[in-house]
Amino acid sequence: MFRFFGVYIPFKSVILAITETGLIVASVWLAAWIRLGRVDTFSSGVDAGYPLAVRLPVVVAACLMCFYYSDLYDLQVVSRRAELLVRLIQALGAASLILALLYYLVPDLELGRGISALTAVIAGATLVTWRLVVDATGSLFRPEQRLLVAGTGPSGIRLVRELMEHPELNFKVLGFLDERGENIGKKLVNPGIIGGVAELEEVVNRQRVDRVVLSFAERRGKMPVQNLVHVKFSGINVEDAHSLYEKLTGRIMLEKLTPSWLILSEGFRKPSWQLLAKRIVDIVVSTVALTLSAPVLLLIALAVYIESGRPILFRQERVGLNEETFTILKFRSMRRDAEKKGPAWASQGDGRITRVGRFIRRYRLDEIPQFINVLRGEMSIVGPRPEQPGFVQRLEEEIPYYGQRHTTRPGITGWAQIKYKYGSSSEDAKNKLEYELFYIKHMSVWFDLLIVFRTVQVVLFGRGAV
Repeated sequence: MFRFFGVYIPFKSVILAITETGLIVASVWLAAWIRLGRVDTFSSGVDAGYPLAVRLPVVVAACLMCFYYSDLYDLQVVSRRAELLVRLIQALGAASLILALLYYLVPDLELGRGISALTAVIAGATLVTWRLVVDATGSLFRPEQRLLVAGTGPSGIRLVRELMEHPELNFKVLGFLDERGENIGKKLVNPGIIGGVAELEEVVNRQRVDRVVLSFAERRGKMPVQNLVHVKFSGINVEDAHSLYEKLTGRIMLEKLTPSWLILSEGFRKPSWQLLAKRIVDIVVSTVALTLSAPVLLLIALAVYIESGRPILFRQERVGLNEETFTILKFRSMRRDAEKKGPAWASQGDGRITRVGRFIRRYRLDEIPQFINVLRGEMSIVGPRPEQPGFVQRLEEEIPYYGQRHTTRPGITGWAQIKYKYGSSSEDAKNKLEYELFYIKHMSVWFDLLIVFRTVQVVLFGRGAV
């Protein structure tokens, strides 16, 4: 797996992006050779406008962006061959439309109508064929990892459940080793306990283990330190269940999470230059967003007023940085009496949401006024979503480390918002906190840009809204 801005990306996804970049470029050159007869004629014939070094990356970027937004690099989304082909064809169609519009606006970027048409046909056929080949020989791009869990703690059980729900990760779980060497044969998930931790080296050699994951319910006096040292020095990967879970899911598991793991773990650094850069980006983006969206703001305000009158803006106390409260601004998407019985989470099919409200919530248009909160310094573009004080007090009592989400400014969008559904319960708040802790641990300007890029996908397809 590759690490990209704190996020671990499967080897197969990286290989696909690299090889498909090469195939797109090759398709352009092949189209030029078919159309013109000589590649050097094509290379010299485009110098009147933008150079070829600019035009080719534009084609590649349009294609890869459409592939990304169609989830073609997300191994957990596209699992069936028929779905893969449909998404691929849709992505190629979208890329063609984007390029056609771009060529209309900036003619000097065009490769030539004949070459563009041939490229679309060749690239389509080549990429579809390549995806079918990769799908048929997937194990070549994601070698199987044989995994053994030392210990029977809840973190290991949850990790194994995650691996079994996502076979595309290509982990083969061999089983668990019990701390006391008891309960051999007992099923924990599937498979079950295949030995005791005292037999660690023997099981590793016999089962040809690639990775040992530590998940001890109680480490004191139970961890076979010398055996683990020998296994580690023999070249076997040894890591904690929490660490592997973090790499695979982009979240920090709260089950049996110890303060020492958080303290000794890499990350959670907030250099002053990084905070300054983040604040500058917040101010610039918010100013531009409010300016460009002014006509949309007027239309939304008018729609809200016509359907349900005033107030047009919804104001509510939320908890922000260092647990200081502030007033959040949103377009009102619910009836005026929505909270007459007290604050409550919105739920699927919530009757309090108006018709206009349902539309603007689906495409996150109700959030636009929060750019004013960003300019005030109360929020950031990216960060954990701010909660109401009443909910915060209750959740801090129920969920460990919940208060740590207030060590950074809350955001309009965030890692949890693009990775998890809309939350409407304490369990949802716990799951979202796992993503939020991951974000705080790996926070950077580049990670923020990645989240904003993914947020565009969420907004375009209306995902996760209530």
